[in-house]
Amino acid sequence: MARRCLEKGANPVIIWDVNEEAIKTTTAELSSGGKGNVFGFKADISDPASVENAYSMTRQACGPVDILINNAGIITNNKTFAEQTDTDIIRTIDINTKGAMFVTLRYLREMKERGSGHICNITSSAGMLALPKMSLYAASKWAAIGWSESVRIELEREKSPVKVTTIAPYFINTGMFNGIRSFFRIRKPEEVARKALDAIERNLGYRGIPFSEHFIRLMQGIFPHRLFNFVFGDICGLYTVMDHFTGRKK
Repeated sequence: MARRCLEKGANPVIIWDVNEEAIKTTTAELSSGGKGNVFGFKADISDPASVENAYSMTRQACGPVDILINNAGIITNNKTFAEQTDTDIIRTIDINTKGAMFVTLRYLREMKERGSGHICNITSSAGMLALPKMSLYAASKWAAIGWSESVRIELEREKSPVKVTTIAPYFINTGMFNGIRSFFRIRKPEEVARKALDAIERNLGYRGIPFSEHFIRLMQGIFPHRLFNFVFGDICGLYTVMDHFTGRKK
């Protein structure tokens, strides 16, 4: 997404990450293209103090931010909910849900004051379709979608020029979901990045990737519960998609 933003003329592009080595590697790679300035700052988005520090450093070095993309996310394991720990619960919700809130809270205020800006929240189709062995991830993404949509409606009712776009993609081949076996095509990062930025440019409030994700709740409402489980859970194999999950090794 950062590479495509640079290609479209965004300058500077700013990256936050909790991993300082990853920041150095990524900013060096992106800067080598010579299309714009790239800055990186360390931030643990689960910690409001760390977010505030990164926000202050970013503002001092780069000035105001026009487009904020909340993209950080984790999945801890493929255990059932009964096998999770308190730490698993806290870490998943802190990063996938509260982290985006902490970051947005700071930038939304200045965007409203300035009278311009766009916030894009990368959520997941798991925020609409609950799958076994994804209880914590699904919970964090359901919350993220509800929060993101609520903020969008608040701004629309205020007639604010600040926009919010919620992106809900299917599994993306980034390594985060290594090992899963899916009946439906796993999306490529480049495809999702292109469609997400297109949604931002078109000021879309919500974008499922692929477009069929828009019909998940409609199908849940139309199909009887047992038939939905049979067709999508058993025949399409969605309820066993996490059985062979490994995720990233590091």
